[in-house]
Amino acid sequence: MTPKPKSTSLLKVLNNLMLQKVPAYANKIYYSLGFLSMTSFFILLLSGLVLVLFGPAWWLTSPSGIYFRSVHLWATQAFILFIFLHLLIIFLTSGYKPPRRLTWVIGAFMLFFVLMEAEFGYGLRGDFSSQWRVLQASDLYNGSGLGRLVNNLNYGQIYGIHIIFIPLGILVLLFLHYLLVKILGIAKPHKPEVKYRVVQANHKVLFLRGAILATVIIILAKIFPSPFILPTTIADIAKSDSSLVAATLVKELAHTSDTATYSDNIDPYTYDTAQVYVIQPYQQLLQAQTFADSLAMFNIQDKITQQTELQSAADYFSNNGQTNPQDQNPAIAVASSLANMAKGGLYEAALQKEVSQGDNRTFITRFLADTGIMDAKAQDLKMTTDQYGMLREEKGVLPPGAWWLAPLGVLDHTILANDPNQDRDGAEILGLMVLLLIAFPYIPYLSRLPEKIGLDKFIWKEAIKK
Repeated sequence: MTPKPKSTSLLKVLNNLMLQKVPAYANKIYYSLGFLSMTSFFILLLSGLVLVLFGPAWWLTSPSGIYFRSVHLWATQAFILFIFLHLLIIFLTSGYKPPRRLTWVIGAFMLFFVLMEAEFGYGLRGDFSSQWRVLQASDLYNGSGLGRLVNNLNYGQIYGIHIIFIPLGILVLLFLHYLLVKILGIAKPHKPEVKYRVVQANHKVLFLRGAILATVIIILAKIFPSPFILPTTIADIAKSDSSLVAATLVKELAHTSDTATYSDNIDPYTYDTAQVYVIQPYQQLLQAQTFADSLAMFNIQDKITQQTELQSAADYFSNNGQTNPQDQNPAIAVASSLANMAKGGLYEAALQKEVSQGDNRTFITRFLADTGIMDAKAQDLKMTTDQYGMLREEKGVLPPGAWWLAPLGVLDHTILANDPNQDRDGAEILGLMVLLLIAFPYIPYLSRLPEKIGLDKFIWKEAIKK
């Protein structure tokens, strides 16, 4: 007997995995949205694998790397869009009614994981947008209490979560979700009077729609590539405005910087800013060069004298005073030495050397935030929260940004506009909205809302049995 070709056997396996007999309306585009979201997800897995294999330098600078980064971005947009549309159709047709409640719950959890995955991905891209987004997201995590588990400024931690843990979680949820659909079938009309025809599932049309989506993503990635604006570094700031870096160092030494006084719902930045940003880098500088130890001179003085010298140094650098390591004020001398050290990139390297675990950029990113340059640059690029910056990329409307965060922007502009705990309260409201979405099928009266809306008949139109 001649064995069947492997390709034929594979097609047979795939065919057996899919639904065969479905209600007539299930062949309409409305019921292909789940498949299209899954198609987007597999494009994400493939493009993400390529990005991981070649690394950040490739995806930021190489033409082919930029293209794959763009495919990944547009696939993300498609994935989230089709999940939202899929949930909307299930909502409007009351497709979550028993025995399909668990199917809805799994889908809602999947949406939550997908949104987390997208935000972590934005933070890993490696440009200014990444720097700005992780700063903003950190306030949200810290305000909600998640900062105890996730440090959004720890690149190594987020990288592992983004490429391993969340994708595995999504795959498990996707498998369970489809398994329930396979067992229970396509949701039937909840109204007994609605009669429908059962027909053969049109797999060719389904895969054609998936192929069209993949083609559109590939074309959009070419026409509208993922933007890139160089990330900000401490060396860049020091070269253009060394007095600003020195002024920030004085604040770190005096414990008056934003990081030193950070007081969100929790305090994830418990490190001593003077120790991290001044004392340890200065000791490294002393080991590399021979000069008078101004920091030792500062430390032997009484507290009142120290405060006077710190204030004098703050006033000096705020008036664009030049960095002078030989200044008689030891606070000015120390800050000047470190600011000059920063011009060659050695200061940033010293901060990274202090990190004990992996690629943790907490110290560097927080120092950049303390200079105020990040806020000013984001404002200029129209990326701040008050400009709804999360909805767009740095250079315009296309490719789109994280449009799914629009509810958070609306909250910040309305009921939370004057809230001193805006990040915490916004996170809590979003958390409640997610819980409401998950529990929706189990809430009496509220779960009957789609029936009152009555849009289901337009989805079933021309597919019901006359």
